[in-house]
Amino acid sequence: MSQSPDRRLPILRLLALTAAALVINGYHLGVGDSEIYLPAARYFRHPYLYPYGRAFFLSHAHLSLFGPIVAATGWLTRMSMDWTFFVWYVATLFATLACSWMLVAACFSSARARWSALLVFTAVMTMPAANTGLLLVDRYLTARSLATPLSLFALASALERRPVRAGVAALLTFLVHPQMATYLVFLLGVMWVAELKKARVRARVPAMASILGILPSGFTFTPATGPYREALFSRGYFFLYNWTWYDWLGLLAPLAILAWFWKADLRNTKPAFKEISFVLIPFGLISIAAAAVLCSSPDLQMFVRIQPLRSFDLITLIFVLLLAGVMGEYLGKGRPWVPAAVSVPLALGMFISARQAYPHSPQIELPASTSSNPWINTLLWIRRNTPVDAVFALDSRYFLEPVVDRHGFRAIAERSALADYYKDGGVVSLFPNLAVEWKQMTNATYGLNHFSMAQFRQLKREYPVVSWTVIHGLPPAGMSCPYQRGSFSVCHMPSPPAKPNKPALLLAHAGKSAH
Repeated sequence: MSQSPDRRLPILRLLALTAAALVINGYHLGVGDSEIYLPAARYFRHPYLYPYGRAFFLSHAHLSLFGPIVAATGWLTRMSMDWTFFVWYVATLFATLACSWMLVAACFSSARARWSALLVFTAVMTMPAANTGLLLVDRYLTARSLATPLSLFALASALERRPVRAGVAALLTFLVHPQMATYLVFLLGVMWVAELKKARVRARVPAMASILGILPSGFTFTPATGPYREALFSRGYFFLYNWTWYDWLGLLAPLAILAWFWKADLRNTKPAFKEISFVLIPFGLISIAAAAVLCSSPDLQMFVRIQPLRSFDLITLIFVLLLAGVMGEYLGKGRPWVPAAVSVPLALGMFISARQAYPHSPQIELPASTSSNPWINTLLWIRRNTPVDAVFALDSRYFLEPVVDRHGFRAIAERSALADYYKDGGVVSLFPNLAVEWKQMTNATYGLNHFSMAQFRQLKREYPVVSWTVIHGLPPAGMSCPYQRGSFSVCHMPSPPAKPNKPALLLAHAGKSAH
């Protein structure tokens, strides 16, 4: 029996939208949070990599099957890990669009509304989700790349009253990204509660509240202190009191419009449209209230890393789909060119934004042996020409240097390195046990690009395991640097200053006494 039009995926059109999304928004290897996730996948494929400092990426990896899944894909297909990452990214991009189609098919009976939603979403999918520090869809591969389509699939299944399918999708989401799965399960729970009679709701609330007792270790009712406090407060968006009025607008405006969607009788919408519009409102309001409570007292600072406002990544994504569908239904009737007329300027704006975000890198970074970015060329040279057990020191603030374009060292060079301030600081904000080590390393390499030979020798004494360094600029005289191109130098670490032996010290002391 053939599938109904509502159930059939328009594969060819979705493939075309996937290609368009790739061109508009780009793809980048090893940028942003992929500096955390990609080294883990490389390590699971080749366990001899990263002999030093693994905790800064394995802390995340041990909570997710993302690394093993991607590593197994590379092993089975015999592709390089760079190509494996790219293929996985394109596959998750297609999956996100396919699951978005399933969601809008559950909400709209009009093909006009559905395709308007998909066209607009393709254009703007890398827009930020309020001030959460997240994009709706990243321009790089992480565990969220898998969790996003799985979450959409679970919600579409729930709206179609397929609880088993929704439950399996939620479980898979948990296996690849436990934090994002928590928000998904909570939203599914709100949907479930919304269907119950009031008496049954009251009976279930205490049972739902008991889930608060299921928390990882390290959550205590004490203020954050020392290096951990520094890492935590470097993420200003964790704290609602740092949000500006327009950040608040990004939270509240979608909820207000969703309330209108819920109450209005909009043309060619299905019951699922009102249902999802309604449940997103308490879901968002509870998330805001939870974030406000966590920011209300220093004794709750250890809980701020739960980041309840990350739920707005899902809220914003669904809101964009619903808003674009309604727009297409009302503005596009009799004017089929309207959705395209709206989508093209949005796509152009997002393309320009993508180029501004990574101005020194290609829009689509296909795996290659060279790059137009001198920093990436430096990392590729390191990958090919240094021992796999080499440990590098870099300026701890290298990540935000303009030419770097936020490309992480470990993710591309495949080598160990001392901690950096920004991305590893993000890891520390979630895993406080790494804070002291992170602070010591980042202090030791702060300003490394301008170190003297004596300072490099002192760094070598402090961290004997470090065998190489990368300098952005000219190295000090006397450094052995086999690579010097494009303003970057890769150098051997000099020997530490020799410690005077005991006889020499005694003779020197005796000489001083004689005088």
